[in-house]
Parts: sequence; structure tokens; C-alpha cells
Amino acid sequence: MTPTVQPMLAASSPAWITRAAVAAILACLTTAALAAPGPHSSEAELLAVLRGDAPEADKAITCKFLAINGSPAAVPDLTPLLANPKLASWARIALEAIPGDEAAGALRAAAGKLDGRLLVGVVNSLGARRDKASVPLLAGKLSAADAEVAAASAWSLGRIATDEAATLLAGAIEKTPAADRLDPLAAAAVLCAATLQAAGNAEKAVTLYGVVRDAEVSDQRKAEAIRGTIIAKGAAGIPLLVETLRSPSRRLANMAIVTARDLARGETADKPLAAAVDAAVLEEIKAAATGNAVPRAVVLMDVLAERNAGGASEPVGTALAGMVSAANPKPIRLAAIEALGRAGNAAVVGPLLVASGDEDIGIADTARMAVSTLPGEAVDKGIKGQLAKADAAALPALVELIGRRRINAVAELLPLLGHADGKVRTATIVALGPTVDLANLEVLVTAATAPKSLPEGEAARTSLREASVRMADREGCATKLAAALEKASAEAKVTLLDVLGEVGGTKAVATMAAAGRSGEEALEDAATRLLGKWMTADAAPVLLELATAQPGGKFKTRALRGYIRIARQFVLPDDQRAEMCRKALAAAAEAADRKAVLEILVRYPSAATLAVAEEAVKLPGLEAEATKAADDIRARVQPAKKAG
Repeated sequence: MTPTVQPMLAASSPAWITRAAVAAILACLTTAALAAPGPHSSEAELLAVLRGDAPEADKAITCKFLAINGSPAAVPDLTPLLANPKLASWARIALEAIPGDEAAGALRAAAGKLDGRLLVGVVNSLGARRDKASVPLLAGKLSAADAEVAAASAWSLGRIATDEAATLLAGAIEKTPAADRLDPLAAAAVLCAATLQAAGNAEKAVTLYGVVRDAEVSDQRKAEAIRGTIIAKGAAGIPLLVETLRSPSRRLANMAIVTARDLARGETADKPLAAAVDAAVLEEIKAAATGNAVPRAVVLMDVLAERNAGGASEPVGTALAGMVSAANPKPIRLAAIEALGRAGNAAVVGPLLVASGDEDIGIADTARMAVSTLPGEAVDKGIKGQLAKADAAALPALVELIGRRRINAVAELLPLLGHADGKVRTATIVALGPTVDLANLEVLVTAATAPKSLPEGEAARTSLREASVRMADREGCATKLAAALEKASAEAKVTLLDVLGEVGGTKAVATMAAAGRSGEEALEDAATRLLGKWMTADAAPVLLELATAQPGGKFKTRALRGYIRIARQFVLPDDQRAEMCRKALAAAAEAADRKAVLEILVRYPSAATLAVAEEAVKLPGLEAEATKAADDIRARVQPAKKAG
């Protein structure tokens, strides 16, 4: 910067500006440049900021950038900042990141000179670097008078996690009588043990965990040490897991529950260990259930379900299925059923189906829900296989499950429509709603238009609507419904029109048009009602025809308002919307409908809608409103033309 700035200043400066003044200006410019460090600044540029007179805020951010770009060469400039209360933490960010022993040595040296919060920070940084050379130094501070320094030293030893650090922490725990100092030591020891265990030194980890467990520390620290011991010991830790599950301390028992849920869980887990944990939890469930500790058994069944989500082993599935038995208390049965729903497979379908027919509604509903969520085609096959064996009492629940799971079992369900039991027939109709195909849609049409009972008729109307709406071939479905309408009773025709209204499509619109012209009041009522809320614009011509072809028709006003609704709400080309408004004005007999059309013209201003509004000025009784509408449209259209 300097070589270009200096000639420029010299060339443009008055004679009274001295060389000293120019030098001062250049110094200011240089300082300004140095005071703006960035993430892409070089190490030399960043160090220049630290060495200069930049504000502390700039020096702080410079330290942060040195954590990225700094090398051991930056250590001498960072070290003095460790004694600066405002910049010490920023300097440590860099010293924690810079590789090499120079940075660690600077932190160790500072630890021998500082005290209070500054010393705590340096000690924490040694832990962050996992500086093994600082272990003797940290050992000397475990008994520091300053409790924060002692706690920080313990934590850093826990992070460094060498055998020597573990021995030091264990010794400090055994020698420290003060309760307020024990917990920080215990927390550091747990951290150290976990790091040792992760590095493969499980034996040393278990020893250190044992020191924490034996000490007079908080339940939280004990719980952490127990969990670590169980994980480190694997199968040999299961007795401790069981013992802790029975602990009267809620904190310890809860930690055991969490550990039981997580230990050897997942696809990559140690399978023998997982089986051993499952077996231990099952034994505890049985003991709790027989020992009048039902709430505990329920919690443990949730643990078992979580461990085996998606597919339990045969022993677990068999054991849980046995707990569904009516011989067990209801909470146990419910928990077992829910667990099977989360962890079961095709092998447990039978017991769950039995439970789904239980006299207790809560048990039955829970069992049906459990079966409905079991994954896999094998489950579907198992449910279908039960149809031929089930009696009238079991069939409704079984059929309901077929519908819930959307099992392709139409061929097996159709014969049940003729079953002697009305409950079976009704359940079958409901199940066909989500399962029937287009080829067999007529069975629902028949059930809806000529039901054998009131419950069957209500169920059939709902199922027919559900089935029709989900059909991929909308026109094919509408064609079947239209054909059935021709032969149906007056009441059934309205039902079919309602379904057609939800199906939509070209055939449905044509069928509505025919119904609207039929001369049958009930059909004209239904057709105009349904067309009035049609979701596509192809209903517009039919509505206009029904509004104009029969001037004395009872539902012509409704038809016209449906037509106006399409003009108002749908996305249409300007010319098409304008022409619809023109026809609506011509057909409208009521002032309210004419005003509604004018509002549409104003809402969609264009040259085409302006022309319609200007024509409307000539309509008797509409002169004032049409004139205002035309003026409003003109004011919005003409400025747009000028701007263009």
C-alpha cells in the first residue's frame, strides 16, 4: 500500500504539508490496515496486530485467527497475553490449537506463575491439549487451596487419561475427606475411566470406576461409575446391572434402566451379549410381576421393546407373548401387547389376535393396534391365513386388521359379505374400503345402495367413498358409478352422486349435467349442490346451462352462483374470465348476483374485463355500480399501459 500512496500524496499535496505529515498519514493508514485482521490474514500480519497498538478487541479476534493460521512462531507473542484478564481466554484458544510442544510448554510455564481464574484457564487448556508432560504439574495442584484450581486440575487429568493420571485421581479420591471436593474428583475420574475404556484399557477403567463407586460421592457420580463399569465389563457386568435395577435409589435405578436399554443394542452389537442382557431383563420382569412390583415390570417391558424394536429374538417374543395371557394383571398384559407391537414379528400374530377378541375393550383395542403396526409381508400372510379358521366371534376383529393394514385379501373377503352374522358383514364392508380394486367396486355399490341393515348401509357409503377416491383410474371409476346410478333408487342415486362429486373428472361432470336436467327434484338438488363446489373449471358450462336453460327451475340461482364462484376463484385467462362475467350478467336476475360479477371484474383488471364493465353500464339498474367498476378498472389498467 505504501509505495502507491506516497507518490500520490506527494503529487497532490500543497507545499505546506511536510514530509513528517506525510509519514504520519502513512503510519495511520498502516495502523488501520493492521487493525483489521481477517480469517485469510497471514501469520505475519496477525502477529503484527498483536505487537502493535491495536484495540484489545482486534487482538482478541486475532488470537482466534491464529488458532487457524498460527504456528509455533506465534507462541512468544501469545504467551504474555495469558496474564491479561481480558485476552487470556483468547490467547488460550490459539495455544490449545497450535501444534508442537512450544505451545504446551508456554502453558506449563504459565501454570507455575499464575493464580486464580487465570491459572484455572491455563490448567483447562493443558487438559484440552491432553498434554501428558503436564501430569506431574497437575498432580501438585490436586490439593490446591483454591478449590477451582483443584477441580480444573482433576478435570484436565481426566482428559489426559494416562495410567498415571488414573492412579493420581484414584489416590486423590481415597485421600480427600471434603465432600465438596470429592464430586469434581469423581467426575474427572469417570471421564478418565471412559477414555481408558474407549482406548482398550478396560481393566484400568473398571478399577477407577470402582474407586468412585466406593467413595462417598453423589448418586449421580455413582450412577455414572456403575454405568461405565457395566459397559466396560460386558457380560460380566450383567449382575451389577441387575443389582442396580433393584436399587432403592431412583437415580441409580434410572441409570440402570438407561444402560439396560442401550447395552449391546443395534445391528452391529455383540449378539451373545445382547441375548444375555435380554435374558436378564426378562428374568427381572418375571420377578417384578410375581413380586407385586407391576409398575417396575411395565417399565422393564418398555426397555425390552426398545432394545428389540423391529424384530425380537424368539425367546423374547415367546416370553412377551406369554405375558399377554389373561392370567396376568391388566397393566402387564397391556405392556406386553404394546411391546409386541414394537418388537414382534409374524410369530406373535396368533396371541395378539386372541387378545384382539378379548372382552376387555382396552385389551382388545391395544392388541388390534399392535397387530396393525407389525411390519412385514409374513405378518400379512399370517393374518390372511387365520380367516379360514376364525369363528364368527373372532372374524370382525380379524377382518378389521386386514383393512387397517391394507392387506390384499379381496378374494378372501368377498365371500364374507354373505355371512350370517351382521357384524362380520359390516366389518368386511369397512375393510373393503381401503382394499377393494376397481374390478370389484360393484360390491360396495350394491352394499351402499341396497344394504341389508342400517349399520351396513352407513359403513358401505363410507367405504364406497374411500375406495372411489383412491382409485387410480378416475374415469373408469366414474363410469361404474354412473352405470349403477341408472338402475338405483331415488335415494341411492343421491348417494352415488355424492360419491361422484368427490371422484370428479369428465364422466362425473357429464353425469351431474344429466342429473341436473333430469326433472327429478332430488337429483337436480344434488347436482347443483355438488357442481357448485366443483374443483375444476369444466363444471362452468354445465352450471351456466342449468342456470339459463330452465328459467323457472328451482335451483337456477344456485347454479348461477356456482358459475360465478368459478369465475371468481379459479385461475383463468383474462378473456375467458371476462366472457364468463359477460354471460353471468346476462343470466343474473338478482341485483346481488350482478354486483358479485362486477366485483370479479374489479378484482381482475384487464382490457377484457374493462370492456365487460363498460357494457354493463347500459344494464338497467346497474348504471352507477357498473360506472364505478369501469372507472376502478380503467385507473388500474391505463397506468400499467403507460408504464409499459
